[in-house]
Amino acid sequence: MAERESGPQHWPWPAPGETVGDPVPGGEQGTGQPFQQVVAPGGPSEQPPAPGRRGRRRRDRRRGVAVPAVAALTSLALLVGTLLGLVLAPRFGIETLADQAPGAGPADPTGPSDPSSPVPSTLPQPPSTGGPAATGGIDVTAIAAAALPSTVTLQIPTPDGMSRGSGFVLREDGHILTNAHVVAYAAESGAEITVVFSDGEQAVAELVGLTGDYDLAVVRVDRTDLVPLPLGDSDAVAVGNDVVAVGAPLGLQGTVTAGIVSALNRPVQAGEGEQTSFINAIQTDAAINPGNSGGPLLDSAGRVIGINSAIAQPQGVAAGGSIGLGFAIPSNQARRTAEQLIATGVATYPVIGVLLDSTYTGVGVKVAIEPSNGTEPLTPGEPPRPPGSGRATSSSRSTARP
Repeated sequence: MAERESGPQHWPWPAPGETVGDPVPGGEQGTGQPFQQVVAPGGPSEQPPAPGRRGRRRRDRRRGVAVPAVAALTSLALLVGTLLGLVLAPRFGIETLADQAPGAGPADPTGPSDPSSPVPSTLPQPPSTGGPAATGGIDVTAIAAAALPSTVTLQIPTPDGMSRGSGFVLREDGHILTNAHVVAYAAESGAEITVVFSDGEQAVAELVGLTGDYDLAVVRVDRTDLVPLPLGDSDAVAVGNDVVAVGAPLGLQGTVTAGIVSALNRPVQAGEGEQTSFINAIQTDAAINPGNSGGPLLDSAGRVIGINSAIAQPQGVAAGGSIGLGFAIPSNQARRTAEQLIATGVATYPVIGVLLDSTYTGVGVKVAIEPSNGTEPLTPGEPPRPPGSGRATSSSRSTARP
């Protein structure tokens, strides 16, 4: 007796008139089996039918022929429907995917596409870089390229080491504008002022004049090939305008930072000791640190709208770096003062007849309560004046180097 194959079989087994042999790969399944093998087109060819099954084989063959016919009819229907949709869609106001995709279009059938041509895509494209026209913002790169050659570093030797600050070219004949507190030690001691340009060249500068009341000073070098930075109109500045600060914070020459105008007419105190000044400053969040003093604050057109002078620090905290609260002297004030310093070596300013408390460290300024050096806090009818002097209508407390 032959062995029985494992798996479902026709029962009784073997059927009358049949013999048991090896299974044929890819052959048709017998009656009573629970599954039917599906062969893809081009697969194994059909094997001769077993004896006594000629009628069923014909039925299976007819069924196999019907499947490709249905598939062909389905494909034809899809093709016809697609073509009709493309033709009729514009008549009903329906946009196709090709109409919605920016830059999409039919491929060139004559050859491969140009690698330099834009690739059609329905996804958002990354923004291009390179300027305000592309980004909608300030072009810091262009502003820095124009301002750096005209921004300088000032070096002054002191008993505690080298003191450094910033400045910028005011006139092509060698005049440079900076802060008074940057060159205050040189004015008092006669120490040499060295100006370092962006290309590394150095020149010894002479002090033309300074005013501690406005915290401004002008020095001059013996050069006539300098490119001045244009002065803008600080009265036209608005809160939120983009700005760029250039200078040498912590001695790092050629440093560029960017921010916005945070506030206007901010009353702040700049300088130290006898060089203390009170200014209505432009406040900015552009990073300003020690060493930036005297450097330019520029607008989006590269014009100087302020001279960086001071930074805010929390009370009780040792002097540190920027916390996003920097202050600059408005350019309109700087222009008037610089012209006076260049013309006469001194700068005049109006007085209002009150004595300020120089020890006050809060916001704004504070009128003194007690007299100081014989001057009353308030002088009725006229500005205060030192005992024995004539009537004063203005003051010119400026220091010029002999």
